[in-house]
Amino acid sequence: MDKRFPPSTNFMLGNHACVEGALAAGCRFFAGYPITPATEIAERMAKRMPEVGGVFIQMEDELASVCAIIGASWAGLKAMTATSGPGFSLMQEGIGYAVATETPCVIVNVQRIGPSTGSIFGQQADIMQARWGTHGNCHEIIALAPSSVQEMFDLTVDAFNLSEEYRVPVILLTEASVSHLSESLAIQGTEEIKIVNRRKPTVPPESFLPWDAAENEAPPMATFGDGYRVYYTGHLHTGEGYPVLSLPKYPLAEKALKRLSSKIRLNIDKITRVETRYLHDAVTIVVSYGSSARAALRAVLEGKNAGIKVGYLRLITVWPFDHAKIRELCASADKVIVAEVNNGQIFHEIERSIGSSEKVVPLLKLADTHTPSEILAKIEEEM
Repeated sequence: MDKRFPPSTNFMLGNHACVEGALAAGCRFFAGYPITPATEIAERMAKRMPEVGGVFIQMEDELASVCAIIGASWAGLKAMTATSGPGFSLMQEGIGYAVATETPCVIVNVQRIGPSTGSIFGQQADIMQARWGTHGNCHEIIALAPSSVQEMFDLTVDAFNLSEEYRVPVILLTEASVSHLSESLAIQGTEEIKIVNRRKPTVPPESFLPWDAAENEAPPMATFGDGYRVYYTGHLHTGEGYPVLSLPKYPLAEKALKRLSSKIRLNIDKITRVETRYLHDAVTIVVSYGSSARAALRAVLEGKNAGIKVGYLRLITVWPFDHAKIRELCASADKVIVAEVNNGQIFHEIERSIGSSEKVVPLLKLADTHTPSEILAKIEEEM
């Protein structure tokens, strides 16, 4: 067993748990720029990376940070950056490049109130930006929403695994109230943690095609120094990797472009995760994610104790969004309450899944998070 990661029980800050999850997953490169409420990630990375033989670098800004982790990934390292809303906006061009070049990397966004500088209070405001922030729409993204310190560790590991398997940037979409929470964290020994590494080419260098893959998978990744021709571009490209600058080659490029979506969509059952409780007889279902899910669970338990038929549905994977699964889980309920800290971003996805504007009810806040009493009052109101 790797002595750097023995089994342990800890009392830890959420942002620090994220760092430990990244290191356990094999992250050995971090580039970032300080920003509240994500700075503790960079601070701890600066200390921990040298201890495990990795590299920490403070960049001049967020765009440079995301570009640095792309370069590190192509050099063969698992790489991560961390930021908050304003910095996440600046990273979008780099994230789009990572999508186009199928570069595995992890971006942590500790959400806070916007627009612009906003404030340091938590908010679940970057849900749609995580999905649609980059220009062009012929791609899918993966985003995970932790609701505890334990999940700040566990879902960071999962983010790296998904990134490596599907060769896509994965976003850990957390928020200030989770990242700045301190609570117990159980860390398994290194041998017990599932680790996924990117596929490598198995063909001779002269036979290697960098974008040759089935529609439901990512191609093997030859990194610099492996002995393969490494030619990658953010341009629309053919299967060989060459930019498409003329219409006769467009069908080949369109095929490669569609695979950026299909490798995620065709594996949506494997990628997406939800937590459910008490749905079997629920007349009302509360849908939530992140920090709101903590209050939602308490409200549902109090409602159950009061004899209310109410169920709990927590989104762990925010993107891709499995509309069919949500529709199935909510089919028998009369009302679906969506609790989130924004103006209603996941609310519209739930409404689209169920297909009824009367059945889906928003419970929205613009700062911090819900209290159990606020959610319970809404449950009682909708009875």
